[in-house]
Amino acid sequence: MYLHSIEEDNSTRYLALNETTHKPFHLREDYINDSPILTLENGILSDEEFCIILLFIIFTSQVINICAIIANSLNIAVFLKLGFSEPSNISLTTLAICDFTLAVLLTWTNLCFLLTYYNVRLPFHGTNVTALTGGDHWAFLSSTVAWITAFISFERCLCILVPLKVRRLITPTGTFVAILIIIIVTFCPSVFLYIRYKFAWVFDPYLNITILNTIPVNSTFAILFEKISIVICGVIQPLLAFSIVLICTVLLVIQLRKISSWRLSVTSAKSQRVQPEENPAGSSFGAEARISQKDERLVRMVVAIATIFIVSYIPTCIVLLCYVVLDEFNQFGVYRRLLIVSAYITSLGHPFRGSVNILIYYKMTSKFRSVFRRLVRLDLQE
Repeated sequence: MYLHSIEEDNSTRYLALNETTHKPFHLREDYINDSPILTLENGILSDEEFCIILLFIIFTSQVINICAIIANSLNIAVFLKLGFSEPSNISLTTLAICDFTLAVLLTWTNLCFLLTYYNVRLPFHGTNVTALTGGDHWAFLSSTVAWITAFISFERCLCILVPLKVRRLITPTGTFVAILIIIIVTFCPSVFLYIRYKFAWVFDPYLNITILNTIPVNSTFAILFEKISIVICGVIQPLLAFSIVLICTVLLVIQLRKISSWRLSVTSAKSQRVQPEENPAGSSFGAEARISQKDERLVRMVVAIATIFIVSYIPTCIVLLCYVVLDEFNQFGVYRRLLIVSAYITSLGHPFRGSVNILIYYKMTSKFRSVFRRLVRLDLQE
């Protein structure tokens, strides 16, 4: 959604600008309809600063995206071999698939931006088409990833809070249904963007060729639906999911510390159980502390995943809040260039998180480590 804005030299197409004037900054509708240019103010960033920063971020993003694609391909292959008898494998496999898709979409968007920037003639509009085929879907899918992470964190919270009932509450079938609902609610609305925009072959007088472009559908319903979907799926849902992950992670860390303290006291006393009256954390903690060490390792892995998600998602939350609160921090505002740069910076966090998850799985899960080693060894032999 941030990628609807484009930067292009339109001096010969719209009006004569002298050499000291900054290049205009247009939106999808302005480019297609040849509407009057927007304000020429650039806010904080100049032309040179904008190009240098954006190119550096995009090249860095491409490197991280390639790492994320490779890492999540291995994650998916390992989880497929592990099977889906455990509910956590279903969630983690879906997370790996989403991370893989995010990296592919961002790679496609960045590649087309670079080709357009270096004046490579494409049979389609490099920014408008890729925004509708890549950037927009990427924005919706990042919300899906946030909610899947929130679901994984909530699932592990139940493992800590009600360990004796969690097997009945969290089943493979229930997990599959929950993940499916998350995908339908968070990602599927991106398909309806094609109600607002449609593909068409348009003659471009600037390039003097006919190219594939996107044309806005200026119906009241389409415009209203786009605004609602951006607010709900692009702002409210990600911030709500982030809050759930943050709360669940804090609860997991607190309970893990209690469990570690309890296990230490039991080990020092050479005892395997603690009576309720001897339990310093209260009688209710006795059941919580008796979770298996396997579940405890899984909880620690989820805490690590959630922590990385929180750290990488904080910049996104800041940009989303600024987008909602600040009047000029939008596609039409004075600080539209700063919005684009900020959006690209925040996009780095998603492929980075997807790249390092494989290291967490490998270090904290013995089954994953064993299957991964066998998988790599077989690949090397082939």
